[in-house]
Amino acid sequence: MISSIAQSLDRLTLEPSPSSDPQIVRLTCLLKAGDEAAFREFHEQYFDRLYRYALVCMHGNEDAARDAVQETLLRVVRHVRRFDDSDAFWNWLTVLARSAVADGGRRRLRYGRLLKRYAMGGVDPAPPQNGELFNALELSLAELPTDDQTLLRRKYEDGASVKEIASESGATEDAVESRLVRIRRRLRSLVFKQLANERA
Repeated sequence: MISSIAQSLDRLTLEPSPSSDPQIVRLTCLLKAGDEAAFREFHEQYFDRLYRYALVCMHGNEDAARDAVQETLLRVVRHVRRFDDSDAFWNWLTVLARSAVADGGRRRLRYGRLLKRYAMGGVDPAPPQNGELFNALELSLAELPTDDQTLLRRKYEDGASVKEIASESGATEDAVESRLVRIRRRLRSLVFKQLANERA
């Protein structure tokens, strides 16, 4: 049953629509086929427009808007399909962009919670602003070994339990917890160092 529905949908998408835009049909079909020249054409036509859209969604935050657009482009490569007209294609692109913006916002909130919970364990007489916290955390995470970054993200970004991580890695729960404690201490030290450098 499912296969017959899928075949019917395939036939519908292959049949030309009387109101279709040949340029959009060509571009999206080539994108779906993985054509590099088509992606360059798509990038030239839509990057600036997507960036302006993301910039509005991110309330003028240029770095966050650029990140959202890059994530949108990755999603286009992974999920593009044939479109018959430019309006439908643009509407689909904005859905991807809004999703990328939302995911980026959630990621920043998770990093902020991680920082406030573990990196700022002491009382700071001059608490940093959220932007400072986020930048310090990003820079500090980048200084950690890749395995440590992966473990932190698995625990605090993905929400995995110590038991789940231990099962995945073949380590004991005590070993995972001990490692997390060491990484948090190291991260807190790095964050304070970053904040001190920013304020110097």
